[in-house]
Amino acid sequence: MALSTPARCGPTRLPFAHRLVAIALASTAMALIGPTMSYGQQPPAQEVTAHPALARCPRHTTTPHGRQGDPVNVAFIGTEEELHRTLAAAGWYAADAVTLKTSFRIAADVVLKKPYDHAPVSTLYLWDRPQDAAFEQPVGDSPKQRHHVRFWCSTEVDQNGEPLWLGAATYDERVEISRTTGGVTHKISADIDKERNKVVTDAHQSGVLTGFYWIDQFHPERQGHNGGGDPYFTDGRLAVGVIEIRR
Repeated sequence: MALSTPARCGPTRLPFAHRLVAIALASTAMALIGPTMSYGQQPPAQEVTAHPALARCPRHTTTPHGRQGDPVNVAFIGTEEELHRTLAAAGWYAADAVTLKTSFRIAADVVLKKPYDHAPVSTLYLWDRPQDAAFEQPVGDSPKQRHHVRFWCSTEVDQNGEPLWLGAATYDERVEISRTTGGVTHKISADIDKERNKVVTDAHQSGVLTGFYWIDQFHPERQGHNGGGDPYFTDGRLAVGVIEIRR
């Protein structure tokens, strides 16, 4: 899959190296064991058709200064309302917008060790635009540690008229001075697969995923650094969940 914008995406069938494995979640229990996923009573694997926006999509976000940012490692197919309802049901909070007020508050709450469930996240870019949505789960009494994920909505839709939400999920483990910008920033945990798996598992446990598949070798390079200079490692896979809210 070459890098491009969604408007230039080609055929939905991926090359052999990127064939997909579909898992019918309704008929199997999904559990996480460490950084990888395992399944009990797993149904037979089957080849599926990928969302058209996946054919040539970016693998990494970029910072406002054009540096390579966090890797893309999770995606959902569904409407904006479905995405928000899924993450809310899974116990994730929508992040506040970055403003002077919210920036002062998160800085103060880190110092005072006060919780801030909707703390803002910094801006990263995909498809040349900032994230369309961001969610987080606080850890402890301070926003210096948290699970968080940013999402960007594709302009291309599938046969059901639904977009793809590409996401970058990472875990903020502490606050420090950035080695690249000199500003105050969060330092991420190097194990980004663990955070990817948490997002998908939480979404599955909310009961709204009707399907799930991996894209193997989505990241040919298994190690790297984000825009803040933090190292990360990955198994190279992208997790894609299919949302269906039953009304």
